[in-house]
Amino acid sequence: MQTARPVEESHFATHDGVALFYRRWPAISAPVRGAILLFHRGHEHGGRLAHLVDELDLPNFELYAWDARGHGQSPGERGYSPSFAASVRDVQTFLEHLQAEHGVEPERTAVIAQSVGAVLIATWAHDYAPKVRALVLASPAFRVRLYVPFARPGLRLLHRLKGQFFVQSYVKSRLLTHDPERRRSFDADPLITRAISVNILLEMHDAARRVVKDARAITIPTQLLISGADFVVDQVPQHDFFVNLGAPTKERHVFPGFFHDTLGEAGRAMPLANARRFLLERFDATLDRPDLLEAHRFGYTRDEADRLASPLPAFSARGLYWTGYRANLRLAGFLSKGIALGHKTGFDSGSTLDYVYRDQAEGLGRLGRVIDRAYLDAIGWRGIRQRKVHVEELIQAALQRLAAAGEPRRILDIAAGHGRYVLEALADGEQQPEQIVLRDYAQINVEAGQRLIADKRLSGIARFEKADAFDPDAIAAAEPRPTLGIVSGLYELFPDNAMVRRSLDGLARAIAPGGYLVYTGQPWHPQLEMIARALTSHRGGEAWVMRRRTQAEMDQLVAAAGFRKLVQRIDEWGIFSVSLAVREERAVG
Repeated sequence: MQTARPVEESHFATHDGVALFYRRWPAISAPVRGAILLFHRGHEHGGRLAHLVDELDLPNFELYAWDARGHGQSPGERGYSPSFAASVRDVQTFLEHLQAEHGVEPERTAVIAQSVGAVLIATWAHDYAPKVRALVLASPAFRVRLYVPFARPGLRLLHRLKGQFFVQSYVKSRLLTHDPERRRSFDADPLITRAISVNILLEMHDAARRVVKDARAITIPTQLLISGADFVVDQVPQHDFFVNLGAPTKERHVFPGFFHDTLGEAGRAMPLANARRFLLERFDATLDRPDLLEAHRFGYTRDEADRLASPLPAFSARGLYWTGYRANLRLAGFLSKGIALGHKTGFDSGSTLDYVYRDQAEGLGRLGRVIDRAYLDAIGWRGIRQRKVHVEELIQAALQRLAAAGEPRRILDIAAGHGRYVLEALADGEQQPEQIVLRDYAQINVEAGQRLIADKRLSGIARFEKADAFDPDAIAAAEPRPTLGIVSGLYELFPDNAMVRRSLDGLARAIAPGGYLVYTGQPWHPQLEMIARALTSHRGGEAWVMRRRTQAEMDQLVAAAGFRKLVQRIDEWGIFSVSLAVREERAVG
């Protein structure tokens, strides 16, 4: 579609080297107030949103619209992405590209997204906690209507048996809009993608369920636009999402009689007027974010942890279930080495994590190895191993930044467990540190780490010492003074933000401005109740009850200590995040 504004066409590179296509419409009035990013619905492309450039009537804003992987003018098999998580990461990479290439700052950016694009953006908002100004989500496809009984279980079974295949869309233009011109253009558009890969269809559904349930983690001001006669996606999850939203500023508008293409309907002037007003109000206001530094005292994840710490009635159905589960786990410990180690040292101990990292099933006989394999393949442990990969990646990224700046490369890990993830990050890495100091509070971990250093012949540059990761003075006094601090898998085990702030204060005092911090988070976990009801902690064998920190909360804690997040990684299930931050030039403490 032609617009009154000139359009520029360009590409950006994804994390795996795919060049995705996007359009840019520069602002036509000064001063430029910010940027609006547009994300299209499934099967379509950014060109289908070009009409919004004029219809939104925001001359002081730049607008951008991409073509997602496998859509429009972007490359790749039509309707395919390696994973839904990869597409969510593409959103983050797109924003990073726009910041580097066009000076688009997140705080001066808002997003308008529709259908599948709205699910991508909601997941991105949950998992990455971007500091964008506002979100406008139109008819998010949290649950696509498939109309065939047991369609999703059937697709999962076929995917398991058959592998990758594609599902053809049943959606016709007459189900999208009453606008005859929009119908004609949809039917005639050669870039419309009718197929969607089964992995994306299923993974999007799983991500949507997670995000709708945990929408309290999203604190970005959000406007939800709902089509009242949508035959393509269900409305119930959309309303659930709105009710659960943690944003202090949120709006919901339902448009009776509207079909799925909310922003392309015959009467779209109404939702567009609402979107325009909402965006201008958000840009007129100061950046609206709740303070999460006290979320351990009064917050929804505190309530969740308190519920998990509360005992169940012994003879209730759930009480009996978990009693039986614990009994089975004790029996399995006689056969599985990993489960036995968890019972002995705690399922959150450095010894257990080192066993999970090694990922080699061991046990008594074939049955013991089968049980151990099932244990090691639990989704939480798979997430832990992916976290290790991301930690290793960002350690190397930090070392490369330090080398490029001509700075010394000195590492301090304040709670390294056995230190495997740090030492293996260096084994095949291009950049090698000059010095490594690993620490842990447990003598068993210190001794195991010292053996690992010797095994890897790193005694010349590395040492392992016993220390408390929550003693800020001990951290600040570390010698030699680190230029890269690492804290992995520690803060997730302790609910108290005051403890975390003391630890981060020590790291901020230890690391000079321009140095880096690699830190981890756990914004979500699908097995929280199982962990709390059945697994024991390294702290005296007590129940392992975790309080999740949303990504926004974790990032606020790091920012309060004087660090600015640069990049982030998260696993495909949204469980464990790893971030790289730089120490800024300002007072801390």
